[in-house]
Amino acid sequence: MTVLNGLAPIPMVDLQAQRRRLEPALSESLARVLAHGRFVLGPEVEELELRLADLTGASCVTCGNGTDALELLLWALGIGPGDAVVLPAFTFAAAAEAVVRRGATPVFADVEEASCNLSAPSARQALAWINRSALRARALIAVDLYGWPADYTGLAAVAEERGLALVADAAQSLGATLGNRPVGALAPVTATSFYPSKPLGCYGDGGAVFALDPAMAERVRLLARHGQGPGRYNHVSLGANSRLDTLQAAVLLAKLSVFEEELARRDQVARRYDTGLAGAVTLPLRPAGATPAWAQYTIRHPERERLARSLAEAGIASAVHYPRPVNLQPAYRACPSPDGVPVSRRLAETVLSLPLCPYLAPEAQDRVIAAIRANA
Repeated sequence: MTVLNGLAPIPMVDLQAQRRRLEPALSESLARVLAHGRFVLGPEVEELELRLADLTGASCVTCGNGTDALELLLWALGIGPGDAVVLPAFTFAAAAEAVVRRGATPVFADVEEASCNLSAPSARQALAWINRSALRARALIAVDLYGWPADYTGLAAVAEERGLALVADAAQSLGATLGNRPVGALAPVTATSFYPSKPLGCYGDGGAVFALDPAMAERVRLLARHGQGPGRYNHVSLGANSRLDTLQAAVLLAKLSVFEEELARRDQVARRYDTGLAGAVTLPLRPAGATPAWAQYTIRHPERERLARSLAEAGIASAVHYPRPVNLQPAYRACPSPDGVPVSRRLAETVLSLPLCPYLAPEAQDRVIAAIRANA
């Protein structure tokens, strides 16, 4: 690792520290897969799905990645051409991509200023616009940005009023809770990602779907396995090829052994930031009744670019999640955003994510805090 002025750089996520801690368990888990040789849909995949079902209280189907998880859910819900899906403008593009790949139209709504999650009033505005158009409103996708659950009570009310499906995009929030209910059981269907930097991440791509209705989970399983019914070469439906590799399942099983502890450590890091940065920048909101997964610790500052440069000069990584609302991305500019998403635009100009992982040492965190307070 390069040393700057005698100090080691501070990365956004230190996956190597986690690997060193889990080395014996990881080696044993991977060795078992190499020994039995069932590299696709091996026993570790089924074991992982059962463990994740226990964690969330919902049926679980693993798949190739988080974007596939979203598309498989939309497919299972029968969403396609002529349908409209409301989703937040301030997020990663995967949710909109999944909608477009099903032939449907993303309609972008704004987010809440404090939580950065989908705003129920803005979702209602988007639905009113859809009602005046030739499209059919079919679903809401709520994205749990930065690891905080969205307002599922308010969004469920909106969905029920219009007879819409409510889909949770929990790519950043697996392990979080809201009202003592775990992510995975906050909406009828949920998609998540196991991208390496996620709170629960593998060593490649991976994803999963959760469904409160076991029949929905089995519908997703059918679609993700080439539409195969009972037995091989019995294709009862169109489908896709989206399977979690057995080796990745083995990695995730090893990481699950410390997942709860790592979530607690993430929260400790976040609380230290809360204390050290109070008054210097706008801190993340802590909604009542929720515990986060802390995928990111994201502050806001009116001179974000200058602050990021000063951190880089001190050898401290930072990242912008996200610098442009999805409706302003070239690929999605033709998609409607009825209220113009002013909050999303403001957030995109001011957010800055700081280093956060379960193994961030207090001394390193103090460097981050000192650098921000000196330059904010």
